[in-house]
This record gives sequence, C-alpha cells and structure tokens, in this order.
Amino acid sequence: MTIQEGENLPAATLHTMQDGRPAPVTTQDLFAGKKVVLFAVPGAFTPTCSQAHLPGYVVNADEILAKGVDSIICLSVNDAFVMGAWGAGANAEALLMVGDGNGDFTKAIGLEMDGSGFGLGVRSQRYAMVVDDGKVTKLAVEAPGQLDVSAAEAILASL
Repeated sequence: MTIQEGENLPAATLHTMQDGRPAPVTTQDLFAGKKVVLFAVPGAFTPTCSQAHLPGYVVNADEILAKGVDSIICLSVNDAFVMGAWGAGANAEALLMVGDGNGDFTKAIGLEMDGSGFGLGVRSQRYAMVVDDGKVTKLAVEAPGQLDVSAAEAILASL
C-alpha cells in the first residue's frame, strides 16, 4: 500500500557518506522535528534524474530552504558511495544525498517499481514529498516516464 498524505513515515535506516565512508542515518534522525523536502529518483546517473530532476533541486535549493524547509533529501535505491559521487558531481552540496541500497524504505512506503526490464532491478518510483515532523503533508508521484509533479519547481510552488 502506498503511503498517503497525513501518514507518518515508517522507521528505516538509510545511508549517507560521511568522512569518506557510508554512515547509517535513521528516518527519525532525518525527519523528527523538521520540515523536509524528500525527492526520489529511479537511479543515480540515469538520464532524466541527472539532466533534469536533481539539477532542478540544486538550482532551487536556496528558494526551497527559504520557505522554512530544514533540509532537502535526494533518495535513490543506490548505495551511499554512488549517491555521494553523484551529489559531488552535480554540485549538490545543499542537498543530503541518501542511499536506500536494499530498497527497504522504498518498499515500506509502497513506492517501488520493477526496473528489471532495463537491468535495474527493484528501484524507486519518481516522486517528491514534503514531510513535517515525520508526517507526509504533500505527496507527488510521477506517472511512468514523466517529470512534472515531483520537479523542484512544482514542489517550490506548493510550499
């Protein structure tokens, strides 16, 4: 079942890069007492994700944060090494690049997709959400192959 607006995010452990090594970070650490924009992509370094989705959040980060957002998180079913390298290459210093390497969080919120036809295995659907103290207050899930409702500009307009 896909998570809905008004529901709390489940407990999960994700990973970020810290001091050159993967470090665990819990959903409690990321969301408790904070207003967060989380956007997810099917894969780091993939065309739409690298050419449009991530860059939109990089360019609009200051405006999003100025709307009272504490952090902007980019999540993918990739490992922390990949997410760290992707963020560094995309000048995404203002964003927190988070790996859901096993897809546990993605599956728990019901937003996984089967990318095995493209050799990707289970991945995340493309979406964005606004989370206030662990509760989803806005959820924008893309239709397959689209980038519209989860784009940085759309989320910025909704804040």
